Amino acid sequence: MNNFHRPLLKFFAMLSVVSILGGCAASQVAISKRNLDVQTRTSTSIFVDPAPKNMRTIYLDVKSGVMEFDRNAFRAFVKQKFEENANGYTITDDPDAAQFQMIAYVLNLEKTSPTAAEAALGKGYLGGAAAGGAAAGALISGGGYNSRVGAAAGGALLAGGAEFISSAFVKDVTYMLVADIQIKEKTRSGAVVRKDSQIDTKVSDAGSARQTVSELSYRKEYRTRVVTTANKVNLKLEDAQELMFQKTAYALAGFF
Repeated sequence: MNNFHRPLLKFFAMLSVVSILGGCAASQVAISKRNLDVQTRTSTSIFVDPAPKNMRTIYLDVKSGVMEFDRNAFRAFVKQKFEENANGYTITDDPDAAQFQMIAYVLNLEKTSPTAAEAALGKGYLGGAAAGGAAAGALISGGGYNSRVGAAAGGALLAGGAEFISSAFVKDVTYMLVADIQIKEKTRSGAVVRKDSQIDTKVSDAGSARQTVSELSYRKEYRTRVVTTANKVNLKLEDAQELMFQKTAYALAGFF
């Protein structure tokens, strides 16, 4: 065998190794993420005061600026979860008569990364999210110009081939639903809630103005964020949306 063919043989040998390793990595992802995994977490726990049976009424208002979000379907799931709740709370259409008002504003329903979903929980979430990366390199020893050319070609194939195989055919997909929840509860007879708001406004390049507003109301407020994620290999939104709605609705009913 002459010196000209040896680098080519090494080249095709490394190509075979890359295909095998890339195929194994893709197979591992496909196996480990073959089942749909849907998780729901809240940034802060909400504890509403116990209410008598005749006062266990909730006015539900679902808002969203996300075109893909089906508000009617989500609202139906929330009502269903409250009906299944053993505590006896019901949904009413009268906001003034309801003991509680719950406003759910959906900010996101989109493809994302696990780290972005963790970050969306905000400061109230106690868990930590760490983003890390790994890099791999190949060192092929030997002398001569031909072997150095073969090493460079093999390293490029190792990086590019594995990425092509794992990302072109097997994709680890995560979707995220982010909802900000506000609950207003009527106060007991004689109790008044004072709410102070501070508004800072820039009036020019030279300075700004600060406004302080004090309001009195008869409703206490609770606020939290609910983040639901769905993960599966090659996942499509339509395959995950219903279960994401159900788990988010279950979390909302769980506040009562």
